[in-house]
Amino acid sequence: MIAYGGYRKKKRCIAMLLAGGQGTRLKALTAKVAKPAVSFGSKYRIIDFTLSNCANSNIDTVGILTQYEPLLLNDYINDGKPWDLDRANGGAHILSPYQAKKGAEWYKGTANAIYQNIKYLEKYDSDHVLILSGDHIYKMDYSLMLAEHVKHDADCTIAVIDVDLSEAPRFGIMSYDEAMRITDFEEKPPKPKSNKASMGIYIFKKDVLVEELMRDENDPASSKDFGKNIIPYMLKTGRRMYAYRFTGYWKDVGTLESLWEANMDLLGSNPAIRLNEPYRRIFANNDALPPCYIGERGEVVGSIVTAGCEIEGRVENSVISENVSIGRGSVVRNSVIMRDTAVGENVVIDYAIVDEDVRIGGGSRIGGQNAGKERLALIGRGSRLNEETVVPAGGELD
Repeated sequence: MIAYGGYRKKKRCIAMLLAGGQGTRLKALTAKVAKPAVSFGSKYRIIDFTLSNCANSNIDTVGILTQYEPLLLNDYINDGKPWDLDRANGGAHILSPYQAKKGAEWYKGTANAIYQNIKYLEKYDSDHVLILSGDHIYKMDYSLMLAEHVKHDADCTIAVIDVDLSEAPRFGIMSYDEAMRITDFEEKPPKPKSNKASMGIYIFKKDVLVEELMRDENDPASSKDFGKNIIPYMLKTGRRMYAYRFTGYWKDVGTLESLWEANMDLLGSNPAIRLNEPYRRIFANNDALPPCYIGERGEVVGSIVTAGCEIEGRVENSVISENVSIGRGSVVRNSVIMRDTAVGENVVIDYAIVDEDVRIGGGSRIGGQNAGKERLALIGRGSRLNEETVVPAGGELD
């Protein structure tokens, strides 16, 4: 196949990763960066999970669609090398909104984002296209889902996970028969018929996807969204639609509470998700830093503390990211402290999320004892707190 000036090797499946979301429910954490670029789990960013899943599933061509506050995310991904996506034929590619003569046209919805990049799809001679989101925490072998998709000769396969019925209105909800063929789908129904939730992971036959995107783009009534428009229309018109059931750990970290929960799920002797297993390891683009230093009066209990940290205080049931310092007499409990942050002496932080590059003056009080995840304190990126600053439970400083 000749395309874009050269021969392109046949690929069974390429991926398109939607990473342009603002994530407004994360409040100050996404005021200056895209949601997939938010720090997670001491040395990762949220997007590391989807990129690592691709690498571990032998998906070596990934188009990454960025939009909102893309600078940090673009710099972080760079050439894709940490995820083995620096390939001469394929690899990781940053795809910005389409530049027309009249200027940039922002993505109108998830389907329009892929539509604007149809030329990228056509650049590679692939049979199937995997559509992904860059804002979930999970480990998944996409090659197993692709095998089921091919076995069923499906036009589209949707990854599905069981959720609590109370949470179902937040998702696309489906029903399927014993053969896993989808019989019903409704996006964010107020009264869901089941608890079978779409994970926002789709595999399409490429020619079917292109056809449906072209049709949907020409529909003035469409909101250009997979869940609201593409999937229901395909189901209504008799396309072969199948579900792929996923039973592993998966967390939609769209709120402060869910992001905090996902970090806490890393702790304990039997964590809900393990990140450093040799098989399906999660990779990240990290600077080389010295080992963590724990001073004579420092203490770490039931927590994760990573490279470059200096701990002179006490850390309990918390996740501490790279290059964080915690001064003498300070106590950090039930909290997430993100990279490049300095906590002064005699500070108490409890049930809080502290973003990157923050300075907290001595004697400050952040959050509240026994506040719980419903009343997390939040300190935004780059904040500078004077000595003896008080941010109460549920308070926010951006």
